[in-house]
Amino acid sequence: MSFVTDQQTLNDLNLLGKHRRGSIFSLFCKVHTRGGERLLEEMFRHPLTDPETINRRSELFRYFAAQGSVFPLSGTQVEAMESYLESPGHGHLPATLWHSLRRKAMASLVKDDTYNLLQQGLLAAVNGLQVINAFLRDLLGRDQTGPYADKAKAALAVLEDRRLSAMLAEDKPLSTMLAKDKPDEWPLLTLARYDHLLRTRLRSDLETVRAVLSELDVYIGVGNLARANGWGYAGALPTADNIVWIDGLRHPAVTNAVGNTIVLDKNTNMLFLTGANMAGKSTFMKAFGVSIYLAHMGFPIAAKEMAFSVRDGLFSSINVADDLSQGHSHFYAEVLRVKGVAQAVSEGKRLVVLFDELFKGTNVKDAYDGTLSVTEAFSKYRRCAFIISTHIVEAGEVLRDRRDNLRFAYLPTILENGRPRYPYILQEGIAADRVGMMIIENEKILDLIKK
Repeated sequence: MSFVTDQQTLNDLNLLGKHRRGSIFSLFCKVHTRGGERLLEEMFRHPLTDPETINRRSELFRYFAAQGSVFPLSGTQVEAMESYLESPGHGHLPATLWHSLRRKAMASLVKDDTYNLLQQGLLAAVNGLQVINAFLRDLLGRDQTGPYADKAKAALAVLEDRRLSAMLAEDKPLSTMLAKDKPDEWPLLTLARYDHLLRTRLRSDLETVRAVLSELDVYIGVGNLARANGWGYAGALPTADNIVWIDGLRHPAVTNAVGNTIVLDKNTNMLFLTGANMAGKSTFMKAFGVSIYLAHMGFPIAAKEMAFSVRDGLFSSINVADDLSQGHSHFYAEVLRVKGVAQAVSEGKRLVVLFDELFKGTNVKDAYDGTLSVTEAFSKYRRCAFIISTHIVEAGEVLRDRRDNLRFAYLPTILENGRPRYPYILQEGIAADRVGMMIIENEKILDLIKK
């Protein structure tokens, strides 16, 4: 079963997009290779729903973070090697020899550079495979039973093929000759033989090595990022446990963020969140949503520690906009969003749902009635986990008496010398802050109007 979400949620949490400003993907994209970037994007687009698979991937990130490994090749080196290995070979050795001879003749006659490019590509592949061979040997030399040992052994089995040994063993005359950047000294037959070997005979086998290289790129890059930022990891639990526990939750893109602890379980599966504007409600909800998503990927999260029951999906309603092309007002767009989530919840899926300020696009009375009725209706789905934020604290007072599975918390505002300060520390209860008018007065808006 695949993890269910939608574009609205991806946009709300700013999860995808290499070039999208502040995206979570761009934050984690510390890879050196095209294969690593493709793999990272695949992981981001397809979170996992099996606890064992999630924990196994998480263990790999922990392992490489603890090792302090450094990716052994530069992006330029990998680009040159992969460009050569991805280019087509010529089917059999005589054809390869003929094409090499033809290219060499053209290089002499008309200064054609294709023969030189062939030599440089082969050189890049040899050097790259030598580095990978040494890296994997060192990795296994330090730990024969680590979580990546089987993959490393499979790649080494390819690199230890007797047909490659003369080329990759650094103490052999052939590899020494190939490493010299003197193309005129390279025997044509030798070049053709190894070009045929790498791009034709061992082409599919080397896909295993390249796949391992891409994985190492992601595991090392993400692991080192987590270690540098002091991020923790999430332990995946069976769905039946119905729990989300995060200690020291922060948003990974917020510098010096304040950590909060949150627990939702089968007895209190809904958080009713209140607080003034700028108190941090939206950021808190985004941090929670991002952590849920990353945890299902098996990735490190911006928190001390996390344990969670695997869910079927994640939906949010944080930055819902009007739709002029459909003639939908802001309020109607909100209603449609709630309807879509209600449909998914009613189908029996175990979801995490985030609603930030329900029905803020309508009048206060309708917003109160809508927030109260929708929150109460959703609270009956105890297999899901909800966070619902609102300014309508009166709805919270009613819900406290009606439902026993809601947790009430708020982000406080502290007044110092008539000015608000926001500690961003979650408190139990319902907010009693009334600072909106004070902020208006502090900005002297009324004085400007009166003038």
